[in-house]
Amino acid sequence: MEAVNIFIKSIFVDNMIFAYFLGMCSYLAVSKTVKTSAGLGVAVIFVLIITVPVNYLLNRYFLSPGAMSWISPAMANVDLDFLSFIIFIAVIASITQLVEMFVEKFSPALYSSLGIFLPLIAVNCAIMGGSLFMQERDYANIGEATAFAFGSGIGWFIAIVGIAAIREKIRYSNIPKYLQGLGITFIIAGLMGIAFMCFMGIKL
Repeated sequence: MEAVNIFIKSIFVDNMIFAYFLGMCSYLAVSKTVKTSAGLGVAVIFVLIITVPVNYLLNRYFLSPGAMSWISPAMANVDLDFLSFIIFIAVIASITQLVEMFVEKFSPALYSSLGIFLPLIAVNCAIMGGSLFMQERDYANIGEATAFAFGSGIGWFIAIVGIAAIREKIRYSNIPKYLQGLGITFIIAGLMGIAFMCFMGIKL
């Protein structure tokens, strides 16, 4: 039950985009068409689902203070927490590279439309934020960490597909010259963020 609560909360209450503003660069740059946004959103979900549980296991059994006591009582005082950033980034970069190779092989059109933003998933702060939030919140088991990762990915997917759909529609609107492009996109993102604030009062 707790995993379900974490999943729902990470989509609506703790949305990576609207609650923490993580991953805004690719969110604003790629969200011009629904098709491209959906492709990037799926890639982000996949990377989060893999990297957060892997980093959870590394943190639980190797990096946190006393984590390696299962190897030997003599290692109970070993603290490798200072390596967390490096290890998390290495895992994220590795998984992102695999995703990039997969998309390039099986969907060249999507790979071409995503351009530089596909490999930039490796430095997408929403991905790194997922692992750091997981570490900070100290989830009880890998199931809760996976639920958080999946919910965070779904939340990011909803946010980018939602704004992409709106941007496709407003192409036919009479937007003032100085608000065209990123100007109106920032306004829309702000309004969507305010809308998602309605979920912050939900008690799960």
